[in-house]
Amino acid sequence: MAEINYRPYAKADEDAVIAHILSIQQGEFAVPVTAEDQPDLRAVAEVYQSGTGGFWVAEREGRIVGTIGLIGFGSGEGALRKMFVAADARGPEHGVAARLLDLLLAHARSVGIGGITLGTVAKLHAAIRFYEKNGFVLIATDALPEGFPRMAVDTHFYRLELG
Repeated sequence: MAEINYRPYAKADEDAVIAHILSIQQGEFAVPVTAEDQPDLRAVAEVYQSGTGGFWVAEREGRIVGTIGLIGFGSGEGALRKMFVAADARGPEHGVAARLLDLLLAHARSVGIGGITLGTVAKLHAAIRFYEKNGFVLIATDALPEGFPRMAVDTHFYRLELG
């Protein structure tokens, strides 16, 4: 099996990252969302790679197989966004999701983020299991941290304290 390379996003990745994310959102999960609905995908440096945030990719043989983003907001808070792993790179035998999450959490701790919050939708069962297995706990909408950049499609919210 080819080696997977993990690295920070570069502007040259833009089209491949958008294609990767849309193929999963639209093709696999039938989420009615377009690239135009997600302007952050054309502004990764500004939205994610500024302040305390970051954005990372997993690449195998020149193909993006995983993404994860962190938006720093408020006082020591982070929002996990755009975690997408290609179907052929999922599961513990590949470890792509776990490695991407590890990169994000190490970065968050290094810049003083004390808590990570994320939003998702109920039909993403495997993603929800992954987050719960990694210590994220379901929180009520009214428990979202002030300033959390909420997405309209999200129905379930999870939080991880980085004590």
